[in-house]
Amino acid sequence: MTDAVTDQLPMPVTAPLSQAQKSQLLNLVRRAAKAEIMPRFRQLDAGDIDQKKDENDLVTQADIAAEAMITRGLQMAFPHALVIGEEAVAKTPDLLDGIGAAELSFIIDPVDGTWNFAKGMPLFGTMVSVCRFGQPVLGLIYDPVGDDVILADNTSPALWQTRSGRQKPIHTAAAKPLDQLAGYMHIRLMPPADRALMWTKVGAIAFAGALRCSAHEYRLLATGAVDFVLSGHLNSWDHAAGVLITQQAGGKVAMLDGTAYDATVSTGYLLSASSEAVWERLADHFGDLMSDA
Repeated sequence: MTDAVTDQLPMPVTAPLSQAQKSQLLNLVRRAAKAEIMPRFRQLDAGDIDQKKDENDLVTQADIAAEAMITRGLQMAFPHALVIGEEAVAKTPDLLDGIGAAELSFIIDPVDGTWNFAKGMPLFGTMVSVCRFGQPVLGLIYDPVGDDVILADNTSPALWQTRSGRQKPIHTAAAKPLDQLAGYMHIRLMPPADRALMWTKVGAIAFAGALRCSAHEYRLLATGAVDFVLSGHLNSWDHAAGVLITQQAGGKVAMLDGTAYDATVSTGYLLSASSEAVWERLADHFGDLMSDA
């Protein structure tokens, strides 16, 4: 790990979970993927897929079953914690109201990238974040296809653990000029005025795309493959784990107006960048969004 990455890490505090508890969490996620997600991949019938808001916002039986399994396991292991899943919130939105007051909460996205999953594209993941009073303190992003995981807590650098169990530190990319930056922006989810504004801005950077999967967008940011993720669609299950991992890999994350992110934030634009210098360049370039956020 480089000095630049180490310098970005917060002062040591008590780890949110013990090493044994981290292993327990990972094993639970892996079992859910093996039992409920991967057997359904490319095997879904039409009746196994439903729309939520529209044809781009899908839920499958894999989402529902995996979330239920992970939720049960966490409630047994951490009976005093608040456990919230994306699909549970879809039915009971008020569940989100407890995050800010909870001393320990788990936020689950059982199949992030459901649209990809439902279409048979192997670009999806399972995300779990641990928060204290809304502040992300542990993030886990698991790839069921590759059977590997990126994991970080607020006391140590981010690690990539392979299927064999080998771990290696990861770090974000070095700073670059604006015209060399590549990343992901969820332009289609922005209000019409902001979409129009963003199309006037993207030509100044090297690449802007979207994977329809926050899990892999944050994984690529944390491992140095891309330079930023910008989003105004702030569901906590899409971002809390990735925010913590990005920070622990050496990046800077904040709302576009400079305020800190926590899992209770639901409006505005969140900018995750490979370094403070890159964050400042992009915040300046995209700053006009704040007037409409």
